Amino acid sequence: MNNKDLLLAIFVMIVWGLNFSVIKLGVSEIDPLLLTALRFTFAVIPTIFFVKRPQVKWRYLVAYGLTFAIGVWGMGSWSIQAGLSAGMASVLMQMNVVISLLVGYFLLKETVTSMRVVGSIIAISGLLLSVSVTDGSVTMLGLLLIILASLSWSITSLIVKKAGTKEVFAFSIWGMLFAPIPLFSLAYLQSDHQQLLSLNLLMNSSVIFSVLFQAYPVTLFGYWVWNRLLVKYPLSTVAPLSLLVPIFGLLGSAIFYQEQIGLVKAIACLLVIAGLMIGLIKTAQLKTYLQQYKSVINPN
Repeated sequence: MNNKDLLLAIFVMIVWGLNFSVIKLGVSEIDPLLLTALRFTFAVIPTIFFVKRPQVKWRYLVAYGLTFAIGVWGMGSWSIQAGLSAGMASVLMQMNVVISLLVGYFLLKETVTSMRVVGSIIAISGLLLSVSVTDGSVTMLGLLLIILASLSWSITSLIVKKAGTKEVFAFSIWGMLFAPIPLFSLAYLQSDHQQLLSLNLLMNSSVIFSVLFQAYPVTLFGYWVWNRLLVKYPLSTVAPLSLLVPIFGLLGSAIFYQEQIGLVKAIACLLVIAGLMIGLIKTAQLKTYLQQYKSVINPN
């Protein structure tokens, strides 16, 4: 990867990591589902008028839009309002990698390497350890919602795979077209319609910034860059960069909300990130590294 693309990718990871703190800023003012509905409304309109619809069946677009918007970001935003810190949400959202591994193995009959199994066990141990965090940054409801968000993210990957499209950016834009109305409907039911009726009064500077940041830098710009990199470079080169997201997520939460990183939380986060990193290592690569290491310590 050339330096320009690497810097651009790192910038997107910073934006995606800080996004969790920006979500917290928004959900402290309005209902999380309403915030998410506004995010996807601004992301889709007017962008959809300039992006050609991908040649896939409508059911895939509908399924993607509902799962990505409601499942991933609706539940993810709700988990933060439910008491999960922005930093922990950014870390635990990455459990979608482990869940995707299980989905691929049981539903798609994909081969699972030993390194991915080891990495998944380590990441899951970090998830279980996070339950014991007692500093107020982890709640049971928040934890359940973020795991549901992670599961939904894995399902969106499955939907994209089944759709068989190479126009991923256009696919995501057209899929998100089906997100706002269901999200507004759920927000109406959850907040007893009061927030929808007084939305103009709730749109203060914090809410507006949160919505626009999520809609444009995070959704449109971020996914455009990410998909461009996936087309230009091998997945094995691009995928590890996503591990920077929880790091910047924790840093953002510590800077803006003074989230404390105690010993138990630090170990839990390290286990999750380390497990994901190990899962990216191919068995053949590991054997090569071991052979190189042996040749260094025992040249004869």
